[in-house]
Amino acid sequence: MSTDQMHAGDVYATGVADEADAEGARVFNAAGGDWDTIADEASALHEERIVVNMGPQHPSTHGVLRLILELDGETVTETRAGIGYLHTGIEKNMEFRTWTQGVTFCTRMDYLTPLFNETAFCLAVEKLLGITDQIPERASIIRVLMMELNRISSHLVALATGGMEMGATTVMTVGFRERERILSIFEMVTGLRMNNAYVRPGGVAQDLPPGAIDKIRDAIPAIRKGLGELELLLNENPILKGRTVDVGYLDLTGCMALGITGPVLRSAGLPHDLRKLDPYCGYETYDFDVITRDSCDSYGRLRIRIDEMYESLKIAEQAVDRLQATPGPVMVEDKKIAWPAQLAIGGDGMGNSLDHIREIMGTSMESLIHHFKLVTEGFRVPPGQAYAAIESPKGELGCHVVSDGGTRPYRAHFRDPSFNNLQATAAMCEGSQVADVIVAVASLDPVMGGVDR
Repeated sequence: MSTDQMHAGDVYATGVADEADAEGARVFNAAGGDWDTIADEASALHEERIVVNMGPQHPSTHGVLRLILELDGETVTETRAGIGYLHTGIEKNMEFRTWTQGVTFCTRMDYLTPLFNETAFCLAVEKLLGITDQIPERASIIRVLMMELNRISSHLVALATGGMEMGATTVMTVGFRERERILSIFEMVTGLRMNNAYVRPGGVAQDLPPGAIDKIRDAIPAIRKGLGELELLLNENPILKGRTVDVGYLDLTGCMALGITGPVLRSAGLPHDLRKLDPYCGYETYDFDVITRDSCDSYGRLRIRIDEMYESLKIAEQAVDRLQATPGPVMVEDKKIAWPAQLAIGGDGMGNSLDHIREIMGTSMESLIHHFKLVTEGFRVPPGQAYAAIESPKGELGCHVVSDGGTRPYRAHFRDPSFNNLQATAAMCEGSQVADVIVAVASLDPVMGGVDR
């Protein structure tokens, strides 16, 4: 068989004659893929360009991102983001679990903001159930408190990892030190540092444990002091300003065209914050400011995140005061929906205490059967669809759920802000230096778990 005949049946074979190895067997040279397409374009235009794969790895992102950079010397002439390396199938998996079990999946999307993922999903489910106004006030206050603490922990990681990528190790150590204070609170309240599955349709999994309010009150001044240290390290640092001022520039027109939200949009001067514009969980009753700047660059986004953490501490203090004055249940009263929310811990630190189990089993056989069916089969949600959106640390996080009347979602889809914000990489990076790409991507603060869900 001739070489041409062999090539005719192989779309990946090159047009050059194949070589033979030492034993006489033919050696095929594979070709094709996006690299060759770009190289062919460059040769056709008679330009000398270099195409570099930055990744797939962690260029100041929380997850696996591939950036395809086309370079002219040190200048970036074209940028493309390659995603999908962290795909988990979370949305599809949620179709095979009950509505309550879905919380355990979506909390793992943007794993730096688990409580926001859970709340967006639960607000959408509650809208479908028609119980939005029946959520106990105490449960809504706890949701606000936990989300604002989570906002601080997410921003701290954004600053810490962004600083580390620029060579500022101290920013990393201080940022993670302060985040530990918040994660210890999460662990005390939910039992877990991350992927909490704490917010449930109808309320929250359980009330704050004894001593939690005092611990949060003690932690807030310590966190505020740590933020002051970060400000001293960052705000007027000439090296940092040299790396971030006018880097990753994206003005309001670009943000609107690409659907960008969060600190990136607010760095362009637009005070867009769903906590003010479309309040949920009672945010309209809290006193806080929407932070904006008009620099449109990476430095402005850094300063916005620092100022937003102070505002979150203000909201957390208000929430703690309200919790002390607002006793009551933390789960909706409708027993056809409500999972047990007043759980007790046994002597081994696990599960429900024996007293709690005796009470369930001793009340009535009917209540025990109902409890069993509610947990194993789940509750039914009327047919229809609903969309709920909240202001996550990265921007608008929306959840669209569709029900066919069963105990499982027909479809659950999330508008993750990192997915939309990553569209800005080309606009931010093209025309800049290679080193500035890292800073621009860090200022977006994308988490690939949310992008590839």
